Amino acid sequence: QVQLVESGGGLVQAGGSLSVSCAASGRTFGINVMGWFRQAPGKEREFVSAISGSGGIRRYADFVKGRFTISRDNAKNALYLQMNNLKPEDTAVYYCAARRGVGVSVSQYEYDYWGQGTQVTISS
Repeated sequence: QVQLVESGGGLVQAGGSLSVSCAASGRTFGINVMGWFRQAPGKEREFVSAISGSGGIRRYADFVKGRFTISRDNAKNALYLQMNNLKPEDTAVYYCAARRGVGVSVSQYEYDYWGQGTQVTISS
């Protein structure tokens, strides 16, 4: 089994920066693509970003392009999301996800493993 644990969430003022991390453990050889999703109160979970197994392919939701950067360190079994120029609408629980497949999918239904989420709150 694969376990994913997010960390780094917190409170930051609008315009500020925050980095969230995800540590993978267990059968990590089964992981290929990893990504980030988020869910705000009263809203559906939405795609934020994803990265290929090698780190060479990245996809971003339109609303975070130019502000967020996804990266991974496979030697550490870690996934990161650097968030800059944060906006109040970025407030959400951020979830780390991983899939066995090679496609850098934007669909939550294509992911096999999930973390518990970490709260990111942006104040005005």
